[in-house]
Amino acid sequence: MNRIRKYQSSDLSALQEMTVAAFDGVSIDQGMEQIFGTIAGHDWQWRKMRHVADDASRDPDGILVLESSDGEIAGFVSTSADSAAGVGHIANLVVAERFRGQGCGRALVQAALDRFRSLGLTHARIETLVQNDVSRGLYKSLGFQEIARQIHFAMELS
Repeated sequence: MNRIRKYQSSDLSALQEMTVAAFDGVSIDQGMEQIFGTIAGHDWQWRKMRHVADDASRDPDGILVLESSDGEIAGFVSTSADSAAGVGHIANLVVAERFRGQGCGRALVQAALDRFRSLGLTHARIETLVQNDVSRGLYKSLGFQEIARQIHFAMELS
């Protein structure tokens, strides 16, 4: 039986590695690297790991970790809450490859939504890239509605 628990600082490196593996092929930073090469001496994986570290330092209580019955980290969701606006944001949803297709992503999103409700929020938002068919299907099945599509542009400053 899987369980969802609060983030612990000792989880950080495992969450970062899991995130890099999960976002291979569906990362804006990776797309930039494909066009421009490494930026400032860092690859896309380094930048993606920094995003997870930023989430942990900004709001460690906003990260929920899914553990398998044997204590292995199966996935996590990072969230932030804007109480004044009434909106919760899911920044990252990651499920380790061997746990995919078992309802882990759904359980993590549900836990994030429960957190938002407990904080008195009225709405939730999440983003994904158009090429991430699995995420788009999951979010729609959970009741999220597509609001807009965004195009990401980048340029070299020389």
